[in-house]
Amino acid sequence: MMLLSHQNELHDGKAGEYLRDLIYGAIDGTVTTFAVVAGVAGAALSPAIVLILGFANLFADGFSMAISNFLSTRAEKEYIERERARENWEVDNMPDAERKEVRDILEQKGFAPDKLDAAVAVITSNKTHWVDMMMSDELGLGSIKTDPKKHAFATFVAFVSVGVVPLLAYILSYFFTYFNQHAFVISIGLTSVTFFAVGAAKTHITKKSALVGGLETLFVGGAAALVAYYVGVFLKQIVG
Repeated sequence: MMLLSHQNELHDGKAGEYLRDLIYGAIDGTVTTFAVVAGVAGAALSPAIVLILGFANLFADGFSMAISNFLSTRAEKEYIERERARENWEVDNMPDAERKEVRDILEQKGFAPDKLDAAVAVITSNKTHWVDMMMSDELGLGSIKTDPKKHAFATFVAFVSVGVVPLLAYILSYFFTYFNQHAFVISIGLTSVTFFAVGAAKTHITKKSALVGGLETLFVGGAAALVAYYVGVFLKQIVG
């Protein structure tokens, strides 16, 4: 029971607001970086090239994804705020029409005819609750109270901190001979575990089986890496 309570708090509380950003940022970061690693490995280039291209791509794509998240979240927030302002104006200037809309909504929800007038009176007695109902039931819009900059930051942190995993073996190859000789194989192992773990974590959002979510992400990431690897092989043959 305590564990269930904690999970509900994570889902409904402040931490849950950024869970989607963290998970999808982590997935994209890992897929993107490992695709670079696989492509360079397929072209049989040096570990130095892996690190240069890997880190350049990691930070550039992480920044790009964070900015995209910021702009989309801000645009959605601005749209909702405009719609709320319009509903506020309609409540102030067209109250009878808005009361009829509330009545229609409640009627569709199954309120008994003899209870409708009382229910409408209660809801429309509080302007905030009235507008909230119009936003959710008429327009299908919720509210975005969080800062778009924080969503962007969460995306960037997850993208970079998890996306660096495929590069770890190549970093260690400069300190240990074993890693130098088996860097790509070790990178595959570390990245596969990461794909599965993040995919399993994703099921907190998708509500799928953790096993299915983990295998699904592992398959998608592996397929992207396989394509990148053989593109690297192909280009090496062309370039000579």
